[in-house]
Amino acid sequence: MSVSDPIADMLTRIRNAIIAKHLSVTIPYSTIKEEVARILAEEGYVEGFQVVEDGQWRAITIQLKYAGVRRERHAVITGLKRVSKPGRRIYSRYTDIPWVLSGLGIAIISTSKGLMTGEKARRQKVGGEILCYVW
Repeated sequence: MSVSDPIADMLTRIRNAIIAKHLSVTIPYSTIKEEVARILAEEGYVEGFQVVEDGQWRAITIQLKYAGVRRERHAVITGLKRVSKPGRRIYSRYTDIPWVLSGLGIAIISTSKGLMTGEKARRQKVGGEILCYVW
């Protein structure tokens, strides 16, 4: 099935898996989704991820991260928001990259130097398209 916005589909699958308290979620593979998963793992929002190949079909399995024990456990990711959409692209200069929850969350930005967090883009003084917010 063709999806018009694969990044929004990825975020929705993660959000739905967290609501259902799944330990992992599998999404169809693309390079940009792999980079988003890498950033989420580096920033500590997910346990990790791996690319699974089954013949000609590839997928990304993301291990979700939870804090607490048994009934009191809650997901580390409390919110995901898609910012730039296919119908309306949102670009920002490095000086105008927004702070997510006053620095408690991250903005994932697509720059000319690859995908990176908003903080890293500010340090490298490079702007780009704001893909999503994670907190």
